[in-house]
Amino acid sequence: MINILLVDDHAILRDGLKNIISFEEDMHVVGEATSGEEALVLSEQLSPDVIIMDINLPGINGVETTSIIKAKKPNARILVLTMYTHDEYLLASLKAGADGYLLKDAPSEHVVDAIKAVYRGESMITPRMTKKLVNIHLQQTQVKREDSNLTEREQEVLIGLVEGLSNKEIAEKLFISDKTVKIHVSKIFKKLEVKSRSQAVIYAVQNQLVSM
Repeated sequence: MINILLVDDHAILRDGLKNIISFEEDMHVVGEATSGEEALVLSEQLSPDVIIMDINLPGINGVETTSIIKAKKPNARILVLTMYTHDEYLLASLKAGADGYLLKDAPSEHVVDAIKAVYRGESMITPRMTKKLVNIHLQQTQVKREDSNLTEREQEVLIGLVEGLSNKEIAEKLFISDKTVKIHVSKIFKKLEVKSRSQAVIYAVQNQLVSM
């Protein structure tokens, strides 16, 4: 059972999420917070598996709240669900440690998939936000070999991560198995000292492991 904490100051949005989640047998909403401060308290009391976090909150905003929670509980899974399509919010959320970034206009099935993805330790970034990130920071998706100790195959997998591809899509692109991709992703995490796909993407961009 995936225990979920909802953090949003709009009751209608929380009710909508609860309704979506209620149809999933392996998910359960254990708490609701309407502010960053309340989210900090409930995250300690309830120890949810996944926290769905809005950015625009009264008091401490969602980015700051995410950063504080991650500092105390690095293994906490946080999915940002927001209306903001601005690049700075995506970058700030990822820097704070968010495991996923989804827009509020996403179909309900995408929300469910994102919850399950971050619960598994993967990331879920809205495809158009990933593309914007890539388009802004990259002119070509080619790893700089001299700046990393990644193998050639790991470099190719990292490019797939930056492009926002799933393990299955990377496997199909490189003509390897899903299991092999998972192994490469694990090695990339270890070498880059990150804990999620989203952190690997932002690390690769910030440290110019991909050509600018």
